[in-house]
Amino acid sequence: MKENSTENISPPSSITTEAALLGAIIHNNEVLCSVEEFLKPEHFIDPLHSRIYAVMQKMSGKSLPISIASLEGTMFEEELFVQRGKTKVLKTLVVHGMTLINPYQHARLIYDLAIKRSLIQIGSELIHDSYSSNLTESPEAQISKVEDKLFKLSEQGTLGKNFSSLSSLLDASMIAIDHAMTDPKHITGISSGFLEMDKKLAGFQDSDLVIIAARPSMGKTALAINIALNAAKTMKKNNQYNNVGFFSLEMSEEQLATRILSVKSAISPSLLRTGKIKEEQYNLLRRKAEEITANTRLFIDDTPALSIAALRSRARRLKRQHGLDILFVDYLQLIHLDKNVENRALEISTITQGLKALAKELNIPVIALSQLSRAVEHRQDKKPILSDLRESGTIEQDADIVIFIYREEYYLSRSTPSENASDNEFEMWQAKLEYAKNKAEIMLAKHRNGPIGNFLLHYDTSTTAFSNLQTLPTRNT
Repeated sequence: MKENSTENISPPSSITTEAALLGAIIHNNEVLCSVEEFLKPEHFIDPLHSRIYAVMQKMSGKSLPISIASLEGTMFEEELFVQRGKTKVLKTLVVHGMTLINPYQHARLIYDLAIKRSLIQIGSELIHDSYSSNLTESPEAQISKVEDKLFKLSEQGTLGKNFSSLSSLLDASMIAIDHAMTDPKHITGISSGFLEMDKKLAGFQDSDLVIIAARPSMGKTALAINIALNAAKTMKKNNQYNNVGFFSLEMSEEQLATRILSVKSAISPSLLRTGKIKEEQYNLLRRKAEEITANTRLFIDDTPALSIAALRSRARRLKRQHGLDILFVDYLQLIHLDKNVENRALEISTITQGLKALAKELNIPVIALSQLSRAVEHRQDKKPILSDLRESGTIEQDADIVIFIYREEYYLSRSTPSENASDNEFEMWQAKLEYAKNKAEIMLAKHRNGPIGNFLLHYDTSTTAFSNLQTLPTRNT
């Protein structure tokens, strides 16, 4: 059987198109302004064409006219230019450019052919690396590397962000304000599902990096799950449900699914794990599971110890394949870099900067959970402050919003008065515990574009469900 081979096939290119475009630029220098944003010298396959285009860009940058005479005067000593005939090659370009009707389309063709050559190069490198006997790089790392290259290549096809006029920006702002005015909850972003949180944030805004931080057992993951579920059941302006991504680096996807069922059904996850539930509770679970399946677009990735590069690559893929409106990462300190960094603070800095860049790149809110340092436990007042963030300098700096969770009930229940305590001291402790029962204080410690402040949410310790204090769910025990 004859095998397919690409060894003798020439790479996709069009020397004639390249010559015609360069000739058109000599005829009309304004053509360069319309194409140079996406077309680069490396997109030309002919080395001389690439060099001439680079010289044209340099001359344009200095506001110099581009003509046969000016190009010849600039390039007269360059070896390749001399070998190809100097003035002769420039006149040939002019002849090709005389009949060019749509220079922009020709520039796009040159660009598209260059992208195809890049795809061939990526494929060749992948084949070479796959055949390599080097076992230090895992197949997963190879896949991540190729995905990263492909995404960067796909991004080259879109025109870069340019200056925007103030009038167009004001129009966009007025549209957002109009939307907020007509929305009874006055939300411009993605709703958290919690009244006080939405009141202060107006929803989670695109391109924001949000940090939710707390000590263990405060409910970080629980709050993230609740917000993710609330976001997933919220409709966008096009009447489609939000697509939610959730990276769970700590819990398995099965554990996360059990947590979600617990929140939705108000049945304790311990009962679900042990199967100690009644038939009516099981039927309720089936109904809730069907509701979630029908109306919730929540995508979970529980791959442990992801690198920031792999996380970014998977988020891009999710957006490309299914759409992505908000992303959760649980939790920040479990992400690692592809290279070893001796300074942990520098590593965290690179990770938070990567998450912020991802939020801007995909134009979505990214909500990352974070641990707090043990310094909290050594203070009389256990309420967290910004400096309690582990490697806090860069986290605090890169985050647009920092939210802390504090449950006084947790600390009071572990500080029972001693046997020698007076009745008055015991009663005061009991009163405090009763007041703090099933309450979580949400502390908005940093808000780059709005107010800060604290508010209370109801927290059901048995189901890990957060809710507004005004609307408490009925618990199924």
